Amino acid sequence: MAVAKPGLLRQLGLISATALVVSNMIGTGIFTGTGFLAGELGSPNLVLSIWVVGGVVAFLGAICYSELGINFPSSGGEYVYLTRAFGPTWGFMTGWASFFAGFSAPIAAAALAFSEYLGHFFPALSQEHAPVIAGSGDWAIHLGGAQAMACGLVAVFTILNVFGVQRVARVQNVLTAVKVLVLLAFIGLGFLAGNGSVANFSATATRNVTTSLAEQFALSLVFVYVAYSGWNAATYIAEELRQPARTLPLALGIGTALVTALYLALNFVFVYAAPLEELKGQQAVGAVAASRLFGPEIAGIFSGLMALSLMATVNAMVTVGPRVYYAMAGNGAFPAIANKVHPRFHTPVAAIVAQGVITMLMTLTPFLQLMQYIGITLNFFAAMSVASLFLFRRRPGWQKLRVVSFAYPLFPLVFVLVGAWITYQGIMLKPYVALATGVTLGTGALVYHLRLRSRTHDNPAVETY
Repeated sequence: MAVAKPGLLRQLGLISATALVVSNMIGTGIFTGTGFLAGELGSPNLVLSIWVVGGVVAFLGAICYSELGINFPSSGGEYVYLTRAFGPTWGFMTGWASFFAGFSAPIAAAALAFSEYLGHFFPALSQEHAPVIAGSGDWAIHLGGAQAMACGLVAVFTILNVFGVQRVARVQNVLTAVKVLVLLAFIGLGFLAGNGSVANFSATATRNVTTSLAEQFALSLVFVYVAYSGWNAATYIAEELRQPARTLPLALGIGTALVTALYLALNFVFVYAAPLEELKGQQAVGAVAASRLFGPEIAGIFSGLMALSLMATVNAMVTVGPRVYYAMAGNGAFPAIANKVHPRFHTPVAAIVAQGVITMLMTLTPFLQLMQYIGITLNFFAAMSVASLFLFRRRPGWQKLRVVSFAYPLFPLVFVLVGAWITYQGIMLKPYVALATGVTLGTGALVYHLRLRSRTHDNPAVETY
């Protein structure tokens, strides 16, 4: 008698799913983005507006992903959607891009931001003290205290993950709680006890770019997109949700709305704390705002806590990323070594170590270009995933959500058009960064066709979705 393969249990409710969305969204972008936006846009109204636009677009994406998630309640997210819609090559490329732009690059960015906040205590760890050792501009390679600290942080969490996930999970729970509490305390104390000024909301800054505001708004949305990334987190556990047709849209919608409100509140505090001219170009914008609001002593406490919060971001992605590669490799859609599990530690050691090595190399990249690479690449695949709805909705048996059907095709169309606008402006204004995205996609397609396609076709056990 055959023994049934154990499956996942539908045991997660709305609160758990919403918490997952919130914890995945809050990360590097909100701790660093406003300083760059201040110099690019120059107006408090535009800086606050771009966070609203980013939140609305993320909300529309979350709604569209809800429909995809309930129809494909399987692990893999974009990998599943693009494989079903456009074929296995596109499915593999989104997984390949996840390795570089979805996890390794964001981990590197979070680790560099961690170093920048520690620079409040140890100036040598700030990136402004990291010399260029090769190249220039978008292709500059930096090596200094910031990179050394970032690599050290990545190495610690990589090693911890190699030796088992249980201890790491306990650490993550504590760090996530600290992250949310720090942000709420910063907002509350900033308005109630902080030494800010409402006059800052009408004080503009001199822009440090020469592009038109319309073009720059689109390119700056890349940064905001990175900050909001994670709104699709609950789609990865759709198979474990109770009443997924109801729970998934609510979790994605509520989680995205809560984070949008939190981000807006934080940016109001940042602008309340200091005029844009002082925030302009500041990577550790929270430290600058805290210093103006509370003085250097209290600012030191908040800088340390924000650095601790960024550790939560690094730890979460170091843990999750290798599990994505592991699942895809088991499905024949990623190099097979990523599917190897250590017999003693029960962890995908090769996937964890490979991610750690690539992440450390990426810390040598300038922070701004790293964030633009992440945003342009992830935006492209998210737009393609939402565009797949136009194909899927023509198929018989497709489950249509009312919220997506409302004014259809407005929601997916707006998301795809904004994504296309961001992609176009990214290519026009940051061609070298867009080229890095193109190289990532091209190498992914090449690896699939040269190494994996025949193995997938020859193995009937491989599930191709």
